[in-house]
This record gives sequence, structure tokens and C-alpha cells, in this order.
Amino acid sequence: MNEQLAAQPDASGHYGPYGGRFVPEILMSPLDDLEKAYRTARQDPAFQTELDRLLKDYAGRPTPLYHARRLSAKYGGAEIYFKREDLLHTGAHKINNALGQALLAKRMSKQRVIAETGAGQHGVATATACALLGLDCVVYMGEEDMRRQKLNVFRMRMLGAKVVGVTNGSRTLKDAISEAMRDWVTNIDDTFYVLGSALGAHPYPMMVRDFHRVIGVEARAQLLAATGRLPDSIFACVGGGSNAIGIFHPFLNDRAVKLVGVEAGGTGNGQGQHAARYQTGGSPGVLHGCFSMLLQNDDGQVSLTHSVSAGLDYAMIGPEHAFLHDEGRAEYVSCTDARALKAAVEISRIEGLIPALETAHCVAEALDRAPSAPGQIFLINLSGRGDKDIDIYRENLPELEQDVVTNDLNYRPA
Repeated sequence: MNEQLAAQPDASGHYGPYGGRFVPEILMSPLDDLEKAYRTARQDPAFQTELDRLLKDYAGRPTPLYHARRLSAKYGGAEIYFKREDLLHTGAHKINNALGQALLAKRMSKQRVIAETGAGQHGVATATACALLGLDCVVYMGEEDMRRQKLNVFRMRMLGAKVVGVTNGSRTLKDAISEAMRDWVTNIDDTFYVLGSALGAHPYPMMVRDFHRVIGVEARAQLLAATGRLPDSIFACVGGGSNAIGIFHPFLNDRAVKLVGVEAGGTGNGQGQHAARYQTGGSPGVLHGCFSMLLQNDDGQVSLTHSVSAGLDYAMIGPEHAFLHDEGRAEYVSCTDARALKAAVEISRIEGLIPALETAHCVAEALDRAPSAPGQIFLINLSGRGDKDIDIYRENLPELEQDVVTNDLNYRPA
């Protein structure tokens, strides 16, 4: 086991064989400039002080650590704790990274900001940060995701952002990133690309991880204060993997802490039925400037993906996650749409917490394992709240539209 897991990436932006820069020549110099600006800002106390101030006074950090006592008692095994990123301003962890990158854009004198979004939370967070800092904002979003996330589209527009619908391909996150990159290539001089997950060309995976490490740093201190020890297992959902790497990273060198990333198992194992890179169809490949594990067909074409949650509907996993998988430091499993929906109803009724659909995937996995883990501590990153997903919940849980609902509190994950 590599004792320096937390020291990744290397100087060229690689996590073992993964990561790097696979971009057109026109983007190499801007990426160099971005890396230099970020490394300088990271060492500047004034930059960190301003970011810490905004995270505390504006975003609402530190977020609480919540002991889910009723859920723990029902499942009769592990003690379950939630890291409440859902309580942050804008409703998810995404604001951590959006504020950091928007401050960096201002530092680099870039007035125009572009972003991509799937579930809409990164778009809302970026639009929020731009409104706060007086920056122009354009957000690219696949038309299918715009349909699924109408509320977040309206929120972005209310915040002053221009939301550009993407009609190419599957009209989801992959296609939104492609359009954002085309925009960036065309408008490099005055435009800063706020990438929302721990993927893409170096330095983005490193930068996004660093801005989200606060999740794990806080959770570590909070759990030690509450219980006197570290968790036995940490659960987080993984699309590109920003919330997961944020909570995993401060625990990487604690071998006794199991790290469990949960991908979107969708509706089956066939191509286009899921978005789980370690389920079926995943192999090393390049997408959006990065080398990592990718869902692709035998000809190397990127596969269509599916998830009930727009934020997990992406063909590639972030490079640091691929590295942690190969090193045996983190485990990556999948959760079907159906299991995620059931888990969302369960914690809503037992703990009064309606989770984002992305988060519901890792909750389902934790609940499945809890009964056989007596005396253990499970830490779940509750990365977002479910306001944005109410229309999807309504589509998939039609029985809840009835006037009289039978509450089945005997549910256990399949």
C-alpha cells in the first residue's frame, strides 16, 4: 500500500497512470496558466482567508455531523452518521468548489465565467458565486437534464446566469461539458471555465478535490469529538466524484477506514442502462481531456449512460478515484435506480431528510451493510438535499400523489 496516497497527483498531473492532459494544443497554455495561478493562490494567506470567510459566513460552514439515531436503531447494526452538506447555501457541496474557482477567476482578471451542469447544483452554485463576485456567468446544460431539473434552471436564471441548452448526443452532462470546452477554446482570453467535478484535464481534478477537502477535514474532527474514534466506513456517491474525493481524501492514509464509492447502477447491465464504470463496459480511455476509467464500446466510442439522478449520469470516473480503485484503497460498487428511490423514501420517513437522488445511492448501500456491522460507525456524505429532485420523485413514486398513502416503514434495501 502506497503510504503517500494523499500526495497525488505527480508534477504532470497523474494519479498513477490516470489523469494528465489530453487537450488541443490551444488549451495547453491556458491550463499551464491556470495551474500556476492556483498554486500561487493556494500559498497566499489572503486568498485562503477570503475563501474561508465566504465558506463560513456565506455558504454556512462548518456543516453539522448528524447522528441518525432512529435509522441506526431500526437497522440494528452500525451507528450511522451524516455529514450534512445538504445544509450548505444552494443545497449541496458544490458551493465549496464554485466559490474557490470564482475567486480564482477574479484573481486572474477573468470577467466571464462558464460552467457545465448535470443535476443543476453546480450550475446554481456557480451562478451564485458569480452573482456574489460580480462576474458574468454562462451555464451549459443538456436539454434532457433541463427537463429533469426545471427548478434549478429557473434558479440559475434568477441569479443572472445565461443557461444554454445542449441538444447533442444524450443531451446530458457529457454533452454539456463538451459544449463548455468548445466555448472555452473560442474565448480563452477573457473566460474562466469553472469545472464542477474532479475530472477533466490537470489541474482540475486536483483543484476540485482541494476545494472539497474541507468536507473530510471537518468530518474527521467532528467524529473524533463525538465518538473518540474514526469511522469504520465512509460512503459517498460517485459520478465524476467531487463530493466523494472531498470526504475520502483526509482519510486516505488511515488504512482501517474503508472508503466506499457508489456509482449509478441504473436499470440493468447493458450499454446505456447505467453509469457505473466498474459494473460492465468500463475500460481505460480518454474523455474531456482526462485519462481514466470510461464506459465505451468495443470501437472506443463513449457509451450512452443512464441514471435516475442527473448528477451521476456520466461516462467517466475521476482519475483519482480510478487510482484509488487500482491501489485497493477504495471500493466502488453500484446501486440501481430502484434501490436509490427506496432508500430516499426510507430516510425521509425515518429521519425527516429528503436527500438528493445522487446521495440516495450511497445511503442505500450503507443501509444494506448496516445490519451486519454491529458496533461499527458508518459515515455517509449527505452531499445534497432533494428539493431539485421532487419532480423526478413524483415521476417515479406515483403512489405518493394519492391522498391516502400507506407508510411502509418495514422497508430494507434489496
